[in-house]
Amino acid sequence: MTIHVPKLLGGRYEVGELIARGGMAEVHHGYDTRLGRTVAIKILRSDHVRDAHFLSRFRREAQSVAGLNHRNIVAVYDSGEDQLTETGGARVPVPWIIMEYVDGYTLRELLNEHGDLPPQEAARITESVLDALAYSHEMGMVHRDIKPANVMVAGDGTVKVMDFGIARAVADTQATMTHTSSVMGTAQYISPEQAEGLTVDSRSDLYSTGCLLFELLTGRTPFVGEPVSLTYQHVSKPPPLASSLNPAVSEDLDAVIALALTKDREQRYQEAEDFRDDLRSVRLGRPVSAAAYAALRADQPTAVVAPAQHIPPTPVDVLAPEQPYDEPRRRGSGVLIASILLLAVGVLGFAAKTYLDSRPEYVTVPSVVGKTLTKASSDLQAAGFEVSSSYQPSSEYDKDKVMDQDPKGGTEQLAGKQINLTVSGGPAATRVPPLAGLTLDEATAALEDAGLELGDVRSLDSPDAKKDEVVSSTPEEYADAAEGDEVDLTVGTGKVALPDLVGKTQDEARAILAELKLPVLTVLEESSETEDTVLRTDPKKGEVNVGTTVTLTLAKPRTIVQTTTITTTQSSTPPPTEPTTSTDTATSTSTTPPPTDTGTGGGGTNTGNTIPTISQTSAPPLRN
Repeated sequence: MTIHVPKLLGGRYEVGELIARGGMAEVHHGYDTRLGRTVAIKILRSDHVRDAHFLSRFRREAQSVAGLNHRNIVAVYDSGEDQLTETGGARVPVPWIIMEYVDGYTLRELLNEHGDLPPQEAARITESVLDALAYSHEMGMVHRDIKPANVMVAGDGTVKVMDFGIARAVADTQATMTHTSSVMGTAQYISPEQAEGLTVDSRSDLYSTGCLLFELLTGRTPFVGEPVSLTYQHVSKPPPLASSLNPAVSEDLDAVIALALTKDREQRYQEAEDFRDDLRSVRLGRPVSAAAYAALRADQPTAVVAPAQHIPPTPVDVLAPEQPYDEPRRRGSGVLIASILLLAVGVLGFAAKTYLDSRPEYVTVPSVVGKTLTKASSDLQAAGFEVSSSYQPSSEYDKDKVMDQDPKGGTEQLAGKQINLTVSGGPAATRVPPLAGLTLDEATAALEDAGLELGDVRSLDSPDAKKDEVVSSTPEEYADAAEGDEVDLTVGTGKVALPDLVGKTQDEARAILAELKLPVLTVLEESSETEDTVLRTDPKKGEVNVGTTVTLTLAKPRTIVQTTTITTTQSSTPPPTEPTTSTDTATSTSTTPPPTDTGTGGGGTNTGNTIPTISQTSAPPLRN
């Protein structure tokens, strides 16, 4: 049977490459198209989709884990099922879980690369695992499979516990799984009660965590061998001391591990918080609980100095070989007994002083964030630490200032430990992107993508830009810039200023309008003004929208009108009282309004000679 995983699950989750495969599920790189974030997608394996047991278990545990919300547990965002098609055409339900994608590495990968970890780091990681378990136990969830492959360390050092019984990561391929109706877990890390098929509770997780801590310190698990042998050893064989494989492990740490790996869960750590608190005490150089030392002495066949009291002759099996005195000596004089007691006290005092003198020295790490690299290195070295540094671009911190340190300032660390400093290299180099022609919103997004910020925005009337369209930037496009720099923008208003064109010639007006990229229409009107002079514009001067058509009203000469003047000379007999030699001249003028009227004008009868003269008068101007 073959099932092809679709490219999209739940209508929103894009399924990417396979990144892990376990006993029950596969994990793919994914992308949430709705929220725009990277996720991990866990899908039930195709060979289990018809198995009702696996389907039920996957669904039940998906619901349980979805309720867990803790910084040390990989978050579950969503879950669901899609109906997928087999090669034969049958439809089958395939459940999936959408989880937090952790960009980091598993403890298995870390152990494979380094072999073991410094005690301080091993304790810190295990404390985080126990924080996660304390929370999950409080929520009623038992992990049942704590192991290096199920613990991740993110890039910022955060520890994340994953796979709460849902899937097995491929990174732990050397681990043999035990899987029956009553036994669940990885052979190297299962508790005695798991190995015996008994009911599992939260204390089983604490045993597995003890195995994890042992491996982080030594590079190997407490017990090695084939699965059957491992099961027997977990039930019957005491674990070795971690210090026997790594001399850097202190007696306190040995004691904590011994209590965690106690066979009888009633005598083991009962709560994750107790285990975590003892580990923290070890890390900070404080005394651990008496229960831890009791477990250490119970598990190891080492001599124990008896208290100052009469010891009855009843033999003790475990301690008998180390018994320093026989029965007759114990019945000796009081002086001898007193001498022995004084000697014992002296031996104990010497041993205690030797132990205290040989204990590692822990020093408070100075806080150097915000200091220059030179000053930070000087302070840390003066406190007895080694220093390493790496640079990263930053617009928040000045160049050569410390942005972060690991371990953090104020924590107690072993003298001589290396402190890793992250130092600002200054803002990252970038370039101003081309912005002309973009809208203001588009330009703002382009600046953010380039690591730049929007500065001042200036408005400009420009024929080349629509409203809110970028005309130019300062600095100019492709100019060098530093991450976080501001870029000022000039954006169009969508308008241009139309000047007063009245009185200009048509050619002058057209040249100005061409610069403003405004279309032109012309209308002629008779006028006494010089021909082609602009009489008026529509619209008038002022702001106009880009691309507005401007109508120019231009002057043209007035129409010529012909006028005929007729002069008539008439002889008459003068009155008797006047001289006969005088002459009276009368003039009549006739104007022909229409230009097309060519009549000779006049009224009455013409007698005598007519001399026509022509004069020009102007007609009234034409009106639109």
